[in-house]
Parts: sequence; structure tokens; C-alpha cells
Amino acid sequence: MELLWGVADKPRRGPKPRFTVEDIVGAAIELADVEGIDAVTMRAVASALGLTAMSLYGYVPGKAELVDLMVDRVHAELGPPETSGSGWRAELEAVAHQTWELHLRHPWLLQVSAVKPVLGPNVLAKWDNDLRAVDRLGLTPIEMDQVVTLVANYVHGAVRSAVDLRRVGQDTGQDNDEWWREYEPLLTELFDGERYPVAASVGEATDAEHYGPDAPLRAFEFGLARLLDGVAVLVDQAAHRSGPEADPL
Repeated sequence: MELLWGVADKPRRGPKPRFTVEDIVGAAIELADVEGIDAVTMRAVASALGLTAMSLYGYVPGKAELVDLMVDRVHAELGPPETSGSGWRAELEAVAHQTWELHLRHPWLLQVSAVKPVLGPNVLAKWDNDLRAVDRLGLTPIEMDQVVTLVANYVHGAVRSAVDLRRVGQDTGQDNDEWWREYEPLLTELFDGERYPVAASVGEATDAEHYGPDAPLRAFEFGLARLLDGVAVLVDQAAHRSGPEADPL
């Protein structure tokens, strides 16, 4: 916790350390961005910096603490979400897109357990910014937190699919569009429209563009819109419950 909040120990006697904790965290993030969180070991990070594994413990107590620092550091990339409109819905959309983009830049975040959240200043700053989107709507504090958590959980699930799709493309050298184009002739030959009439009807309505590079984003935005439709019902209920003090816009 002291490292997360920059509460430094008293200066030690002796030569100045070659690196700072920030240097260690930066090297670990670079490694995780390329190879995933499992590749982040104390030995691997030390090697990237030209240190011994044992010397790294003089900076960070262990991998668990290092991962916490990594999570908080990447959240420093964020500020208040930039909205394309006004009102709670536009603000929650901005929150969702900001979280989506953060996880695309750092997909290893999906491998970090959120059961015990990282209580660093940057993670808490994002939580505060997210909550501002649903402030002054007449929601209770619990409802505000649940709405923000609902949006975050949706984004995590949606972006996991996008990350998995990208990873498969990197591993196979074949993106989703290429995969469908390869198997479409065989599927057309074998597919029995009379046996699967609903699937046949839907399949005819979806063209190759539906499975193109931007398909994950379009699916994400479709689901987000439906989720926010549900939140709108709660906001409307809160407005009627709270009276004129609530701001439903």
C-alpha cells in the first residue's frame, strides 16, 4: 500500500539505486503488454533491466505487489472521460469506451483478479470519475455503485471476446474475416436451410462485413446500448422517487 501511494521509506545510506520503482513497474508493463501477465516474473523483469532477481526485491517485495503497481500505473493513463454529448447516458458511454480502450491497450488486465481491487490513487480516481456519471440522478449510493459495476462487468466480458479474437488471429495468422471466407463455401454446400430455417434466415441477412475487423466494437456498442436502456428504467424510477431534485438528463 505504501508503494501504491508513494509513501517512501527514509533514505538509505549507501550508493543511489540504479533504478526507481517506477522503472521496475514500467519494465513489467512492457513485458505484460507483449507476453501477458504470466510472463511477468521477478526474474524476467530483473533480466529486462539487467538486474538479478534478488536485487529486484530491494525495490518491490514480490510479484503480487508489482502487479498492483502495474494496474494502478496504467490507470494513470486515464482522466475524466470525454463525452460526445451531455447527460448521464453519454457520460456512461464514455466511461465504457474508456475502459474498453484501456483493456485493448493492456489486455493482461483481464488476467488480474478483481476480487480484491487495487486501492491505488489512479484506480480510485477512475472509480470516482465513473461515479460522477450517475451522480445527482436520485440513485442511492448503493445503486450508483451497482450501475458503475454493471457497466464495468459488461465491458470486461465484451473486451475479453475482442482480445481473444485478436489473439487467435495473431496465433494463426488469420483474422476472423479471412476465417469465414475460407469456410463459407464448404458451409454453404453442407448447410441445410430446411433443417435450420431460422439460422438460414439470419445467415442470409449477415454479410461478410458483419464479421469484419470492427465486428467486436459494433457488438460491444450494441450490447452497451441495450444495457443503458435498462439503466434508463432505473434512472426514471429514481427520478419519480426523488422528485424534482433528481437530474435525469
